[in-house]
Amino acid sequence: MKVVTLLMVIGLSLGVTAASAQSYTIDPGHTYPSFEADHLGLSFWRGKFTKSSGKVVLDRSAATGGSIEIMIDTNSIDFGHTKMNENARGKDMFNAEKFPNITYKSTALKFDGEKLVSVEGDMTLLGVTKPMSLKINHFKCIMHPLLKREVCGADASARFDRSDYGLTYGIPRFAPEVKLQIQVEAIRAD
Repeated sequence: MKVVTLLMVIGLSLGVTAASAQSYTIDPGHTYPSFEADHLGLSFWRGKFTKSSGKVVLDRSAATGGSIEIMIDTNSIDFGHTKMNENARGKDMFNAEKFPNITYKSTALKFDGEKLVSVEGDMTLLGVTKPMSLKINHFKCIMHPLLKREVCGADASARFDRSDYGLTYGIPRFAPEVKLQIQVEAIRAD
């Protein structure tokens, strides 16, 4: 009798957890991974990727609840400078023909209550996969007034050494550290 009761409680608990997980689709019109990198020690070049897609699953009831999968189109790189865009897509840098996507897949989401505060995951760039932590600087979900669906948004940041991924163009003239700043919005899937 006690075993059956315990199994029912476990089953109900699992049902509540599964029911509280929500799926969201990345809104490509409101999601732009941007970056800055050294330019000969004179200035910092800033650019962004204008095409991205992905899925977010949030389970705010679990300590590491949910997952994030993002795909960034490397051909969409935009420095606001045509020649630099062409160079960045080429074989010496992002090699967009051979590696058309950069991906990020989470391994753990960390919450403070219902607020997402950080994400652990793996980024794949130029065919190399390395761990990357994202700090969530801002996170909020609202009922969108026009879409009439829940939309969650975040501002995330990270730093990484591009040479760890084989992107060694210009080193040592250009420092290898890259600062990421990511604005993302995702619409709840029905």
